[in-house]
Amino acid sequence: MIESKDVQDIARGAAILGAGGGGDPHLGRLLAENMIDRYGPVTTVALEEVPDDAFVVPVAMMGAPTVIVEKPPSGDELARALYAVEAVAGRKVTHVACLEAGGLNSMTPIIAAATSGLPLIDGDGMGRAFPELQMVLATLDGIAATPMAMVDEKGNTVSLETIDNPWAERLARSATVDMGCSASIALYPMTGPQARRALVPNTLSQALWIGGTITRCREEHRDVARTLAAELDGVVLFTGKVADVVRQTSGGFARGSARLDGIGADSSSRMVLSFQNEHLVADMDGEVVASVPDLICVLDADTGEPVTTEAMRYGFRVVVLALPCHPRWRTAEGLALVGPAYFGYDHPYVPVVPSER
Repeated sequence: MIESKDVQDIARGAAILGAGGGGDPHLGRLLAENMIDRYGPVTTVALEEVPDDAFVVPVAMMGAPTVIVEKPPSGDELARALYAVEAVAGRKVTHVACLEAGGLNSMTPIIAAATSGLPLIDGDGMGRAFPELQMVLATLDGIAATPMAMVDEKGNTVSLETIDNPWAERLARSATVDMGCSASIALYPMTGPQARRALVPNTLSQALWIGGTITRCREEHRDVARTLAAELDGVVLFTGKVADVVRQTSGGFARGSARLDGIGADSSSRMVLSFQNEHLVADMDGEVVASVPDLICVLDADTGEPVTTEAMRYGFRVVVLALPCHPRWRTAEGLALVGPAYFGYDHPYVPVVPSER
């Protein structure tokens, strides 16, 4: 059961798992709290408890996070997207799921479950956030993204049937741009057995734990980044101050880079973070120290709060944390779909290895 009091910690924790993407966690928290206050707590279901005859549909917001902050949904678009998938598929949705673990996109299924009255699965399709629709474990399992529905705040609905998942991304991205670079989507309808294979279990529970850990660390004057690194098999890469951010919205994505000048033990070093909605590569003094599909997370150095790519500003003092991705992303098939080469980088993938740094 998710109540209003849980939402802030889930949003905060999912913003860490979102690797800088997935949308603004504060905006998502406000929307989710409002819907729970209006419709009541959301019932959650463990992934292993989903019945075989279930009809599971994940939901999300699609578009550039920078635009979604300025043009948030009203709240009913996600339920309308679910109903549009029902109309095409000829089946009633039985469970809502989270497409990606990100700040706003961890909140969208809570909003959809509250407004529709459907149970919410404790899991997600990635174990993190990625910028493109086909970048989910379901694609590795041959599960189709369509029938897919897209809804905007004006009342427009688009239904898609595509030949494969990359085409779903391509056509949906074009429609999202026409919708003002922001759309509510429902996609990847799946059965119970498919969901148990293609969803990462316990994502919302983990996000709740991470959010609570940040609060406890602050209260106990412990280092947030190093505590999370120790508990999640990650590594603290860098501590620095944001010296420059170059960001633009193009093709429905927020793309850019941030330059960090080191402070403290890293005062003689410099880091460059490259992002496409999410952080993709961390380069320290000309050497790649972390890259997609592992999670590159930026935290406020003083509070431990996650800093998303659209929120990063000149002068912020931050800590860069790297966490290992879901093991399936480290396979040859996973790296072909979401590895550095897909995004145009010529360096090999080097997995994050926990250290005492």
